[in-house]
Amino acid sequence: MLASAWKYRGFVAESIRRDLRTRYAGSVLGAAWQLLSPLALIAIYTIVFSQVMRARLPGLDDQYAYAVFVCAGLLPWNMFAEILLRSQGMFVEHANLLKKSSFPRICLPAIVVGGAVANFLIVYGVFLALLMLAGRSAGFATLYAIVPIFLLVLIAAGIGVLLGLTHVFFRDVGQAIGIVLQLVFWLTPIIYPLTVLPSGYAAWIARNPLTPIFRSLQEVFVSGVVPSTPPLAPALAAGLAVCAVAWWAFRAQAPFVVDEL
Repeated sequence: MLASAWKYRGFVAESIRRDLRTRYAGSVLGAAWQLLSPLALIAIYTIVFSQVMRARLPGLDDQYAYAVFVCAGLLPWNMFAEILLRSQGMFVEHANLLKKSSFPRICLPAIVVGGAVANFLIVYGVFLALLMLAGRSAGFATLYAIVPIFLLVLIAAGIGVLLGLTHVFFRDVGQAIGIVLQLVFWLTPIIYPLTVLPSGYAAWIARNPLTPIFRSLQEVFVSGVVPSTPPLAPALAAGLAVCAVAWWAFRAQAPFVVDEL
């Protein structure tokens, strides 16, 4: 299957480019919205949390630290959520392609994940540029962010394939995914540091495989150092496990998916 995806890499790349273009098709500013949207988002976070709410991180007397903390977590979360939301309907929405025997089905997850990652890289590039302009660049520690972001994509890709397969047989998945994402969002320390929670709650939140990913990203951009803790081994194990299950389910259910569609 992976060989098929590589064989059709040109088709995948062109599909991703077409997806990015059609997002703003017909608008006056066109592709400029890919820069304006993240700029507006980051500006809103900064103004609201730094100036209006005057939120502060525990132990840091820095008016902009919390805004950086929030952006470092929310921007990757948006990518994670986009992959899951688009994945749950990818097989149903492309039923006509799946019914063609020559079409490599693995291309659909690749297109969804690739499109979300491409959009995220644009947004995160704006974020990094603003940090540099503000004199808050994390320097070489920024390179470390590749590791937790990769793990986040790995987990999202595996869950996304499972959601897409399940949605073919149980259409309630499309209705439930939004609720589940909201629950997972609040059970992950994205807009709050783990240290502000009571110890009992913090211990449970720390068991979330997504927790070390977002804590690592936030530590990189707030403190400008490669985090020694928390370890990313649980996130790696979760990513490999969910991808293995997704791979098995994909191979086992592919013939039945076409019949169901």
